[in-house]
Amino acid sequence: MTSLRDARPARDASHASGFARLAPSAAASAGGRALAAAIQQFDAAADHLSLEPGLRQVLRSPQREVTVRFPVTLDDGSVQVLTGYRVQHNIARGPAKGGLRYHPQTDMDDVRALAMWMTWKCALVDVPFGGAKGGVAVDPAKMSSNELEAVTRRLASELEGVIGPDSDIPAPDVGTNAQTMAWIMDTISMHRGYSVPGVVTGKPIALGGSQGRADATGQGVLYTIEDAARRIGLDLRGATVAVQGFGNVGEAAARLLHAAGARVVAITDVYGGVMDDLGIDVPNLKRHVEEHGSVAGAPGTREVTNEQLFALPVDVLVLAALEGQITAANAGSVRARILAEAANGPVSPDADPILRENGVVVIPDILCNAGGVIVSYLEWAQNRAALAWTLDEVNERLQRQILAAAEAVSARADADDIDPRLAAHAIAVERVAQATALRGLYP
Repeated sequence: MTSLRDARPARDASHASGFARLAPSAAASAGGRALAAAIQQFDAAADHLSLEPGLRQVLRSPQREVTVRFPVTLDDGSVQVLTGYRVQHNIARGPAKGGLRYHPQTDMDDVRALAMWMTWKCALVDVPFGGAKGGVAVDPAKMSSNELEAVTRRLASELEGVIGPDSDIPAPDVGTNAQTMAWIMDTISMHRGYSVPGVVTGKPIALGGSQGRADATGQGVLYTIEDAARRIGLDLRGATVAVQGFGNVGEAAARLLHAAGARVVAITDVYGGVMDDLGIDVPNLKRHVEEHGSVAGAPGTREVTNEQLFALPVDVLVLAALEGQITAANAGSVRARILAEAANGPVSPDADPILRENGVVVIPDILCNAGGVIVSYLEWAQNRAALAWTLDEVNERLQRQILAAAEAVSARADADDIDPRLAAHAIAVERVAQATALRGLYP
């Protein structure tokens, strides 16, 4: 196995434990639980690969962590001090890449976990990036557009020495969108005196964004569900689907599955949920959300909760919300044939054995939701080469790359007699380990 023979020993016990020393202080928080899950998944892959201890220590630890606190003047004239984070987990395979989220529960442990998952995701789908993630502890729903612009431009200024087209490229995530990326790009460009489109991805088309980027994660979810359905002999046309989350990813996944002929029978968001056994008209539901701010109360539907949605006897359950939704406490109630992890870390490690025993096919997150980073890479490549590919070209490249990763996961799972999640992480960790070992340690 790849090794890093000259990896330096830890100076003390707390340093030797790497991420583990961080977990107890945040065990009660959502971020702490996400971090613990990410560590557990990495450790399982490292054990399976018999990873050498020094190399394991390097891959377990984030390379750079930045915390910034900055004041923002709100519309009422008051000043609020916000906290932002950016973590670069590993850059052995290329510049750091990862989303930027605005969410009140964002903390350092949450960002650490998401950055680690990004490292494995980029490696699994073989894009030349390392993993990063960032965020601000703020509720964007309670802020005006002017306030969000002020937050974003100040954050971009604080991170100017960290982010860049050759170092770390943010993208949209929970609570952010193409407009957020436009503000970041403009701020960095104004400071440098020339346009820097490659500093972010997920930009508006008019500013160098890529065709297909808005739907990219949902498009990848569709492709991986189609692949999983084919492998178990399920005809997706007429198959029943339930979707948790109706943000950018959940809405796109639901809409694309609906267009592919699946029957979407239940959808929830942060404010409520709707169900219709005959199938929800997803485009009409999107219009309802644009008018009312939630799926709740859509005409011709009845109410459904998240816990009820998880237990529905559907063919496909799509989790497109936040981390830690399915745990050992509720995994036994899941009756779907396929569980697609469109969110990051929606299934906790203690739930995996239960789902596996009950015959639920899990499409792991670092595969299922990798469409976003694949098209982010395509956008970055277009910016660097001054190209503009068509939507068909982008989707064809996306499909080819994500299905190649799906085939690799399936082949590894069969060859090693392991589940798809461990297979996906084993492939990804092995690739990052190889790159890290080949680069060696700078003195």
